[in-house]
Amino acid sequence: MDIKKAELEVMATRRSQYPERIMPEFLLVGRSNVGKSSFINSITSRKNLAYTSSRPGKTQTLNFYSINDSFYLIDVPGYGYAQVDKKTQQKFGMMIEEYLEKRKQLKRVFMIIDFRHKPSEDDLLMYNFLKYYKVPVTIIATKADKVGGSKKEKNLKTIIDTLDLVVGDDLVVFSSVTKLGVKEVLAKLDKLNEIETI
Repeated sequence: MDIKKAELEVMATRRSQYPERIMPEFLLVGRSNVGKSSFINSITSRKNLAYTSSRPGKTQTLNFYSINDSFYLIDVPGYGYAQVDKKTQQKFGMMIEEYLEKRKQLKRVFMIIDFRHKPSEDDLLMYNFLKYYKVPVTIIATKADKVGGSKKEKNLKTIIDTLDLVVGDDLVVFSSVTKLGVKEVLAKLDKLNEIETI
């Protein structure tokens, strides 16, 4: 897939604000500061399409990025950031739940975790939450460039064992620095879009 056009089209907090165009949608979830913005910028080959921030909890809306006028990537507020107050956390949770319950265009979730660490309790909760809604998931294990060769297999096994991936879900080892996994993600998006248009 060659991404020629990528733009932030809609920032929504409720259903009435979602885009009117009907296209396949791919949701991005992950802990605050895990690298969702870097993931978006890497696969679209744009430097600042999604703004990266040193301040966790910056994304507070559902951000619909139109890609090649053929599908949406949707970035949602990060989870697991303690300094976001409980009321705001609940609001974020309700926004994501409303989307998952009502949005028929959702084709797959890309769940971004840190390849360097064992998945957290919050990661497990999110994965199980997605499985409750029977949404297919691809785990994106990012920051792989920071893991030495001898640790890669061990870390990979730990992630797979901890999340206990169901049949149909998969994992891509990824790095926004070295671009490891970018082609694999683009091929997956391409294939899913082909299936959608047949």
